[in-house]
Amino acid sequence: MHFQWDWLCLGVLIISSVTTETENEETPDVDVEVEDFDKQSQEADVGRDTSSLGIVYQTPKPTGEVYFTETFDGVLAGWVLSKSKKEDTDDNTAKYDGRWEVEELKKNTVPGDRGLVLKSVAKHHAISAMLTKAFIFDKKPLIVQYEVNFQEGIDCGGAYIKLLSSSDDLNLEYFFDKTPYTIMFGPDKCGEDYKLHFIFRHKNPKTGEYDEKHAKRPDVDLKKFYLDKKTHLYTLVLKPDDTFEMLIDQTVVSKGSLLEDVVPPVNPPKEIEDPSDKKPDDWDERPKIPDPNAVKPDDWDEDEPSKIEDPDAVKPEGWLDDEPQYVPDPNAKKPRDWDEEMDGEWEAPQIPNPKCETAPGCGHWVRPMKNNPNYKGKWKAPMIDNPNYQGIWSPRKIPNPDYFEDLHPFEMTTVSAIGLELWSMTSNIYFDNFIICSEKEVADRWAADGWGLKKLVASANEPGMFSQLVTAAEDHPWLWLLYILTLALPVGLGVLFCWPAKKSDEDIDFKKLDVSKPVPKGELKYERDEFEDDEIELEETENEDTAEDAMHCLPAEACPAAPREKFERREMEETKREFIKDTKKMGREAPPSEGEVEDDEAANEVAVGSQEDVNSNKSGSEDEEEEADKSTSSGDGQLKSVRKRRVRKD
Repeated sequence: MHFQWDWLCLGVLIISSVTTETENEETPDVDVEVEDFDKQSQEADVGRDTSSLGIVYQTPKPTGEVYFTETFDGVLAGWVLSKSKKEDTDDNTAKYDGRWEVEELKKNTVPGDRGLVLKSVAKHHAISAMLTKAFIFDKKPLIVQYEVNFQEGIDCGGAYIKLLSSSDDLNLEYFFDKTPYTIMFGPDKCGEDYKLHFIFRHKNPKTGEYDEKHAKRPDVDLKKFYLDKKTHLYTLVLKPDDTFEMLIDQTVVSKGSLLEDVVPPVNPPKEIEDPSDKKPDDWDERPKIPDPNAVKPDDWDEDEPSKIEDPDAVKPEGWLDDEPQYVPDPNAKKPRDWDEEMDGEWEAPQIPNPKCETAPGCGHWVRPMKNNPNYKGKWKAPMIDNPNYQGIWSPRKIPNPDYFEDLHPFEMTTVSAIGLELWSMTSNIYFDNFIICSEKEVADRWAADGWGLKKLVASANEPGMFSQLVTAAEDHPWLWLLYILTLALPVGLGVLFCWPAKKSDEDIDFKKLDVSKPVPKGELKYERDEFEDDEIELEETENEDTAEDAMHCLPAEACPAAPREKFERREMEETKREFIKDTKKMGREAPPSEGEVEDDEAANEVAVGSQEDVNSNKSGSEDEEEEADKSTSSGDGQLKSVRKRRVRKD
């Protein structure tokens, strides 16, 4: 068993070493990047044109047809601050006087890369810019993409954008919350409600009015994108087949159909309830009614109480009838500012009677109450099915006068401007690298040149695994217990499987039997004596058998020689076998000391004497045959031969 555990431990160590070597081989570049980042971190303050990873930042440039791009790396041109006021708001907060700045990220900075930053708290912000060319919803998809970084987290506020609808009277200086827009897209959060908006305004072809259609909420947890203080990439893809996709960091978080996955639906129902229809007065909606034929039984007593005193109850022994449950506090003292004229006569506050703590109870004993077996309550007629039941009434359906069918809601109002109209309780919301185009490859290339570099720098600056675990445990202290259990488990298994087990007494005794050890002189002599006695008894038994056979073989000529030779040969083989066995046993023992050598020589002499006895037994057998031929009593001859051998041995 210990041998198997040793091999198991050896296998675990080999696998661990191989795994470690493999991980080191698979991630050499990461180590190099981190080392390079550490070496160049001091150079970042000197030269701001290169990043800490040695990457030279270049302003992204579109690789295909685009409708709008903005990197904020140069002069802020084309953007217009709103001079309007928010409607239905107090004049003190209605102005769009929130401050905007163009600056670098506070953390994970890419030197040379700048963005638009919302700076004010609890103020309205509004800024907008015209597209390079208007986007018309016809046969090309619409792709809107930009970056957001909540540098200080977000408490309550949004970072969504609006694509403003084209119109002859569109003036960006008066951009405010009521300015018509076609699409609103982006993150928004207040309290614990994390949203990713996609709202489009749909025009009713009959009435010409616009209704907002909200895409269904994503099924993913958006919390980490709002609180990790990293730059995230938000992308909206609208396709001419009336489908849409919303992506965060180039991963789809929501998708669906403009006809089926928006609320309220684009197309109204064909039928509606008649608003002029009213429920008739005799309409019976009761599925069950009391049985009109039921009669109250004569023995039904409605006056019986539901609870009565238990007549079998007995007052517990030791009940203190004369002691009240509450007594004045003896330690209470009247306050110094107590005015009896104003406050009345002072009385000490009541406390539970200390004598009642050890007693079953105090005060007047009252029998406990129990359920009244005779109680039936107020009689009611049993319920039966209503024969006049007509079901739940609902107004009749009529054709919807406002019904229309728009099979292509993708064909929205043309877009000619982009704007940010926001309110936030958290400052330093960072926006960067806006692009509006029709090809996904163009947007992906744009993202690689901008957001890709930010992601690379943030990954290089990411704290190690140990730092992340400690940070997580500071926010959630219960994780310390999980860490301890996780570390203790492999250590415990390693100790259990690899630590040498303590040898038990049985194992020690078992091993002692296999180890050669010297035998004391007294024990060796005792064993020899036992061997000689057993040999003599065996010879006597065999001689008796031989004598019995000889008695049946009289005269000698009638007894063949074969049985005699058989007995003699068997006796010699048995003696020889026992001698060899004892010799091997003595040979396995430890080398004898000087005192034991003499005992071994004596044992050899005994063995030699035993061999001589064998020979003498053979000659003795011949003498027995001669005496058996001469004597008339075969038994006397056999007994004499046995005594000869016994005397010779002695």
